[in-house]
Amino acid sequence: MVGYDSSLQTYQSTKGRTTFEIAGGITLIVLKFGGTSVADRNRMDAALRIAADQIDAGPVLVSSALAGVTDTLISLAALATAGDTESVAKSFATLESRHYEAVSDLEDPVDALSRLSSLFDELRGLLSGLSLLKECSPRTYDAVLAFGEILSTTVLHARAVASGLDALLLDSRDFMITDSGFTAAIPDFDKTNKAVRDAIRPSKGRLYITQGFIGRAPNGATTTLGRGGSDYTATILGAALGASEVQIWTDVNGIMTSDPRVVAGARTVDTLSYEEAAELAYFGAKVVHPSTIQPAIELGIPVLVKNTSDPDGPFTAIKTGSSGTGIRAIAGKKRITLINITSSRMLNAYGFLSRIFAVFEQHRTSVDLVATSEVSVSVTVDNNAHVDQIVDDLKQYGTVGVEDDKAIICLVGKNLWKNSSFIAEVLNCLKSIQVRMISLGSSDINLSLVVPEIELENAMRTLHARFFSTGT
Repeated sequence: MVGYDSSLQTYQSTKGRTTFEIAGGITLIVLKFGGTSVADRNRMDAALRIAADQIDAGPVLVSSALAGVTDTLISLAALATAGDTESVAKSFATLESRHYEAVSDLEDPVDALSRLSSLFDELRGLLSGLSLLKECSPRTYDAVLAFGEILSTTVLHARAVASGLDALLLDSRDFMITDSGFTAAIPDFDKTNKAVRDAIRPSKGRLYITQGFIGRAPNGATTTLGRGGSDYTATILGAALGASEVQIWTDVNGIMTSDPRVVAGARTVDTLSYEEAAELAYFGAKVVHPSTIQPAIELGIPVLVKNTSDPDGPFTAIKTGSSGTGIRAIAGKKRITLINITSSRMLNAYGFLSRIFAVFEQHRTSVDLVATSEVSVSVTVDNNAHVDQIVDDLKQYGTVGVEDDKAIICLVGKNLWKNSSFIAEVLNCLKSIQVRMISLGSSDINLSLVVPEIELENAMRTLHARFFSTGT
């Protein structure tokens, strides 16, 4: 892929790795701040200090809504649709006061207050329409949810300017071009990449601020990118502009060796490959969702996961290249259902598995793990919304059994299978726990075990103590 040259900047691809150099040798960075990192004016100022410390790198700041605001907007849409105007008014007033408070300490807050007031008038009008229609279409739902990011970046920009930064606020809907798949829109990368390069011209000393999560459909309607949308926006921008790195700023010191809420001795993993990060994210480590960093993965752009409250503390770098062999981290995933299909008709029968998996596809239910033998197939799912229908459809192929209240323990690291004693040691650690299923991922970086959910946390602590306290 070859971009454009101009007197100000060049865009090119070198051995699959995109670079973007600004006049003066600046290589830009993208900084994404999650909701907890912009929860109030103090945290916003901390985020802006982080950006200011890197101002010579031409930073692009992508922000989520203030912590909890998206949930508030979801609730407002539901209350308005139900016609509960009293609850809408009460929740709306709280939302207003929270954002007004975030600019109230500025020396001259009049302009920021005016812009916020206009946005709240617009949102109030949308909610009034929902109350009248008693119906919320996906299009209107996205329009309501988008206000979270629009409001937060309005406040961030006001505080940035007040602090003396040369800050420019952009509307991401002007360059994040998507399809019309409301609530989970898919970016049109050709159009988006061009629009991003036209809209963002990074320069030394200037801070660009824009929204994560939101985009615009071809007909001009506001869309949202779904789960992890702000991370996705950040890596899309980073890939389009050939950033040197994308920094994901959150409330933890990177990705940990296990869930610190479960394992007291969990510590930061300094580096991970993209594949290891994806496995951990899918099986419970939700700091970074794998699909949201795909644009960075494709161009080999490092993704750094850092703590806004501890900017100089430990962090995780997700990047190309080996991060060493052996176990890197342990993740756990609750609310798993195990489905077993047994049939003698499987023996030497081609096409049998495809028919079984077609049932899951029909009910839009993804499968986590799979284990097969000559006459049986066992699968796990983390969405049991359609399990009853799935079981009914599977009965035509054999005897079906369902086991609820299960969990998956996922041990991630490169070349786990090459250590002949590793799996034996894992099972020895869990000898008092009933292990229902074992899967060594085809990528050779994931050993997963299905255990009773009630035993998950104890199993994670036991394994962590064995492999991270004494080493492998």
